[in-house]
Amino acid sequence: MKILLTLLMSALFFIGCSDDEALKNAQAKLVVGNILANLELPDQHQKMKKLSKDTKYLIFSFSKPVGHMCNAFLQDKKPTYLQQFNALYIADVSPAPSIIKNMFILPDLEKLPFEILLINDDKLSAEFQKGIDTTKIVVATLDNFKIVKIDYFADAKALESFLSKN
Repeated sequence: MKILLTLLMSALFFIGCSDDEALKNAQAKLVVGNILANLELPDQHQKMKKLSKDTKYLIFSFSKPVGHMCNAFLQDKKPTYLQQFNALYIADVSPAPSIIKNMFILPDLEKLPFEILLINDDKLSAEFQKGIDTTKIVVATLDNFKIVKIDYFADAKALESFLSKN
């Protein structure tokens, strides 16, 4: 019984470390100069979506508070609000346990009237988070799939101001 308990504790320890290890070994994707032509993610309805060459902005939320802030902001807009800016919203839901995602997060996201692309893979999440301030709204500006600029916003009002000026 002691051996079984020790093995279980060891497994839990290594599972807990996997996110840090994945981030450490990840190849950063959100870097000026990187090309994201092959990026394809599911939306909240599990429909796969590829970037188009016309996509100008990728708006990322990597944490629960930032995700809630972006969702609240977009709920107050028309469902096509981001389309007028050639923007896509991408939320990282990978940190949440699968049972929580499947029972609560995904069903709630499916009810939203606007499109949300989802990062639901630990390795991909680590690649997008590497070197990024995940406590803020992150906006990657694209030109023909190439990242030309990365901006950070503390709140939705700053994001709205940024989008309205561009």
